[in-house]
Amino acid sequence: MSAPVICFGQQPSGFFPKRFLVSKIFTARKLQKEIGGEIVFFYHDSDHDPRETQTILRHRKTDEAAKLNFTFANKIQRKFSPLYLKRIPDDWQAKTKAQLPNYVDHGLINLFGNVEADNVSEFCLSLYSKMGLLEGIKVVRSSDHELRRAATEVNEFFVDVPYQGEIVRARYGDTFKLHEGGDVYIDLPKVPITKEQISPTRDSRLKWMQSVLKCTHYVSGAGEQQYLNKDDAPEIQYVTRDIIERADEAYTELV
Repeated sequence: MSAPVICFGQQPSGFFPKRFLVSKIFTARKLQKEIGGEIVFFYHDSDHDPRETQTILRHRKTDEAAKLNFTFANKIQRKFSPLYLKRIPDDWQAKTKAQLPNYVDHGLINLFGNVEADNVSEFCLSLYSKMGLLEGIKVVRSSDHELRRAATEVNEFFVDVPYQGEIVRARYGDTFKLHEGGDVYIDLPKVPITKEQISPTRDSRLKWMQSVLKCTHYVSGAGEQQYLNKDDAPEIQYVTRDIIERADEAYTELV
């Protein structure tokens, strides 16, 4: 019998990770102590929504919540480029670091200042690692071309394609569509694509991921469990992550 593979999935979720992501990590570690096996973080950095990296911090004196986020090279990058290709302007890290003493202690500020990364995905992953959260955990990225080549075909997906000098993530259909907001879309002409350009939608993600990772257990929040199509992977044991207070806020402790 093969060893358990305990997975959880998440987009880059703030430069300091959201607390619900850390709860998934802790729940996976607790399960690993019980049953053994390997922990795999399915890092969904193919997503393009800039709201995923919003970071909510509490002021150390007033306890007032503040929403911080990356800035991006241009509007197309911000709205449409996948997170692994969203470039960080040169001055963003220094400007953000100057604000952090209001919210976190010097240990975290130093870790933040020592990150060397020029895109959103790399920055988040590097800081999570420096915080000690990823020790002993295998990270598999949805942007990885090898993984994309190995993944099964799905009916609903996005494609990374060129648009106005950038790479954007467009919904595949009769045309390639970029969502401007509301009912407004930008239609791009269809061109030949390869598997290396494909990433899944929310509804096809589990099937796509599982075709490669072959996980035995999947840790997720109650909300995620509601939209997961478990019929796509009935062999998985689904585990609800532990409850954590202020789940959408940033985790600002060192492990």
